[in-house]
Amino acid sequence: MATIVRVFQAEAKAGMESEFREFFVNEALPLVKVQPGVTAVSIGLPLSHSPASFLMVSTWSNLEALKGFAGDNWTEAVIDPREEHLLERVSVSHYGGDG
Repeated sequence: MATIVRVFQAEAKAGMESEFREFFVNEALPLVKVQPGVTAVSIGLPLSHSPASFLMVSTWSNLEALKGFAGDNWTEAVIDPREEHLLERVSVSHYGGDG
């Protein structure tokens, strides 16, 4: 089975950008990196023209591995209760990989 590429995008609430960045880098990224079946993870941090926009791209060995992390609702974003109040909006998309 082909790999699954998961693209998570988040927009932090105004005034919460620094707090979300800290959570994103120090909590969310390490959590995803250690999940069974993750083969790669990259993040994108805000630039000056979009200071609230964050991105995480993760590659999973197969759909079952992704479901192990995200559950049966794997097409939806996984949001930790500790970050929920920091977020204005989130989206998640999936793509087939070539691995």
